[in-house]
Amino acid sequence: MNRLVIPLFVNPTAGRGRAGKRLPRIVELLQAAGVEPRVVQSAAIGDLETQVRTAVGNGASRIIVVGGDGSVHEAVNALIAAGSGAALGVIPSGTGNDFAKAADIPLDWETATQLLADRIVSNAVPRMLDAGRMNSRCFANGAGIGFDAEVTRIARAYRWPIGDFVYLFAIFRAMRGGIAAPNLTVDADTFSFSGPVTLASISNGPWIGGMFHIAPAARNDDGALELLIVDPVTRLRITSLLPKLMQGKHMDEPEIRHVSITRLSIRSDEALPSHLDGEVQPLCREFEIEVLPEALHLL
Repeated sequence: MNRLVIPLFVNPTAGRGRAGKRLPRIVELLQAAGVEPRVVQSAAIGDLETQVRTAVGNGASRIIVVGGDGSVHEAVNALIAAGSGAALGVIPSGTGNDFAKAADIPLDWETATQLLADRIVSNAVPRMLDAGRMNSRCFANGAGIGFDAEVTRIARAYRWPIGDFVYLFAIFRAMRGGIAAPNLTVDADTFSFSGPVTLASISNGPWIGGMFHIAPAARNDDGALELLIVDPVTRLRITSLLPKLMQGKHMDEPEIRHVSITRLSIRSDEALPSHLDGEVQPLCREFEIEVLPEALHLL
């Protein structure tokens, strides 16, 4: 059997170390199907992005990523920057796996590996998915400004093996010091807003934090992003909203504004935390956001 040699990038610490533990079995399954993975392990934040950029620059037309949303984030930024049309395969092994959910990739990693191998061997046509861009960085699943970015920062500091529940703990920790409500000026295609907010969330996929169905209408192949703005709320109100947020039943609540957009500008009087695909970004006052239609080729 002629084996197809494909770079496989893995963050061994993803999913609290699950990605690294699964790697030998993933390699075994790929090889059994006729795919020869050339394993490249990342050693630090940003390392995977650099490695993917190098591989694509050397002619790789298909790559596989084993990891979570952070690993996908780095790979997507490298692929879009390269502009070569190289295709991405994902074997979910992270904590939230929000991109995998949005892209209908099985969350069972062995099943995902076998299906991906079958698609590679059969030379299946990649699916075209949208991405987003905020300032100079791209995102695959979503961006957040304000409270949810602070929650993300706290969650990233935990090393407890509790899966998605780390984000729930982080929410309660973030509320301990009060909930900031910075003033934002928002200008989108057919929408404008100015005033205090708890957060602004921009979604390409419907899930964040693994367990929060924040944007039920979001589709990563429709050429649009979903903007949610949440008015200032109390700690008690956030607690009461959480069950609805997990079920995607919060959209008609009076504190929430929702609109589909393709381009968005946000200005703040103060530097704010933000995240892209769960990756914390430097504090910033100005955010330029846009959808990138069919920017991703998914195996």
